[in-house]
Amino acid sequence: MTSADIYYKKMTETPVSKLIVSLGIPTTISMLVTSLYNMADTYFVGELGESQQAATGILFTLQAIIQAVAFMLGQGSGTMVSKALADKNKKEASEYVSTAFFTALAAGTVLMILGLIFINPFMRILGSTETILPYARQYGFWVLVAAPFMTCSFVLNNNLRYEGRSFFAMIGLVTGGILNIFGDFLLIRILGMGVFGAGLSTAASQLVGFVLLLIFHRRTAQGVISVRYISRKIAVIGKIALVGFPALIRQGLASISNGLLNNLTKPFGDAAIAAMSVVSRYSMLVMCVGLGIGQGFQPVASFNYQAKKYDRVKKGLIFTMTVGVILVGIMSLPGLLFPRQIVAIFQKETAVQDVGELALRCASIGVLFHPLSIPVNMLYQSIRKAGISSFLSMIRSGLMLIPTLIITTALWGLTGIQISQPLADMFTGLISIPFIIHFLRKPDEKMT
Repeated sequence: MTSADIYYKKMTETPVSKLIVSLGIPTTISMLVTSLYNMADTYFVGELGESQQAATGILFTLQAIIQAVAFMLGQGSGTMVSKALADKNKKEASEYVSTAFFTALAAGTVLMILGLIFINPFMRILGSTETILPYARQYGFWVLVAAPFMTCSFVLNNNLRYEGRSFFAMIGLVTGGILNIFGDFLLIRILGMGVFGAGLSTAASQLVGFVLLLIFHRRTAQGVISVRYISRKIAVIGKIALVGFPALIRQGLASISNGLLNNLTKPFGDAAIAAMSVVSRYSMLVMCVGLGIGQGFQPVASFNYQAKKYDRVKKGLIFTMTVGVILVGIMSLPGLLFPRQIVAIFQKETAVQDVGELALRCASIGVLFHPLSIPVNMLYQSIRKAGISSFLSMIRSGLMLIPTLIITTALWGLTGIQISQPLADMFTGLISIPFIIHFLRKPDEKMT
């Protein structure tokens, strides 16, 4: 039996719940560690002052822009690689992953060059005030330098996941995350390098993570990354872009909405921006649980849909949502019950705690709706229903959050900013329900 046959048997015959857990746990761990090192930045930089901490919120938006491009290429190619492997076509899988990898390298390099040339106006567009700008520049310099490694890492990570190698994807990301936490401690607290040190730590950890992911991919993946496999066929590039487009929309709109949030928060001072930065990082930590399980579901959905095992896809969706509701519910409790105390861990300024308390309590309610919206969005992307997936990707950060931000801020000022994201989360979850029901009730003969 060939390796392709063994993999086919694993993906189509292993009990769905067991398969999703085996693929989802490493992904969840890697995302949790990634979120923890983002929070380590928030914690260590928060000791320097509220303006410095607010700079991490500005750079969170910059990282979302880089991730938008990377996720499009990574999830687009990963889905197509999974389809090719279901058809037992390794050459086609190699074409997809190689094309995406080198496109990501080029895109990351362009982002780095343009970002460094226009760094001052770029930071202002993302919401930086004049007092935050010096720190945003210092941190942003290193994030931009790391952009080529970040984009390539996301392509490698996603393709390892879609090939069922999520354990190796986890090792690469977790190692980089742990190094970043220790780097923050060393460069900020011990060597006193401030925000510049936080940025340098981020760049160094991204480089190490990239190298490890590249080694793991070369040694374990069926799809081969090589210049000779770069495809010049419009169809190959088009399929990667089309299937990955929902991820671009999701992350791109997140960048726009985060930038809008920062700009609308400007009139309320650096303390408000710092508070919302803390809340965003903590919410991401909670969301990682549901998102990690969802990413374990993606390769299962993609492979089994191509293999026409539709019942397994439906069971996988139900299992993913159920586990997500339970885990996110447990993880959200601290933020719901002790919001002020959590914000105080990252920022001692009373003004920051005052803003963060209500925002974090509301955010802890909003994330409860993510297990409804995230898995179904990932489902439609993984089964290559780009139109539906693109629409679902637009809802939260685009169709809901942007108008909600504008309207609530105009009506209630700072309170509107604090409640806007949870409201968008709630609306998105409710809108997703008909799409869940539609897929679960759809007969097998009408799936393709």
